[in-house]
Amino acid sequence: MLEYTLERELHEQGFTAVCGVDEAGRGPLCGPVVAAACILPDGLVIEGLNDSKKLTAKKRDALFDFICEHALAYCIAQASVEEIDRLNILEADLLAMRRAIDGLAIKADFALIDGNIARDFQIPARAIIKGDATSPSIAAASILAKVTRDRQCIELDRAYPQYGIAKHKGYGTKAHMQALREFGPSPIHRKQFIRFLDKES
Repeated sequence: MLEYTLERELHEQGFTAVCGVDEAGRGPLCGPVVAAACILPDGLVIEGLNDSKKLTAKKRDALFDFICEHALAYCIAQASVEEIDRLNILEADLLAMRRAIDGLAIKADFALIDGNIARDFQIPARAIIKGDATSPSIAAASILAKVTRDRQCIELDRAYPQYGIAKHKGYGTKAHMQALREFGPSPIHRKQFIRFLDKES
């Protein structure tokens, strides 16, 4: 079970509202990047909480509902395909994270960010490599972001069924690449991520 070690260290330093932050959808060829910020009650036990990628979809859905019900505050935000193309994926990722933090109903005073980059936030922040396997707050944010993006992919699949997005969630699988070559890109594809089509034409 994940321990609240990082959160409690920050509480001891005087921070009162520590949020975990994570994103989903950095690698796919299409769709927005989604970020979530989450403040949990100190010591809240969430059975099975872990890095969202290590959980089944059914388990993630159950945890999503539990987190939404029991979190002190949470916010899910995103950066659009247009913003990804204009800014690049890293900057769009950070933008979505900032939006998630800013949207919290309780103003956070410290952010634990999954990954190795934590810059340009309006509150103190620390990057935690593999934070979703270390911090309950980050793990909870990871699940909120992942479930939200997976649900978006189902909606995108309904709008653009020829690409099979519901199955591969937008990642560059063999089937997705083949569909791109056959049908060409859609408005939801990231231009920066599909330059290989230009090289092939």
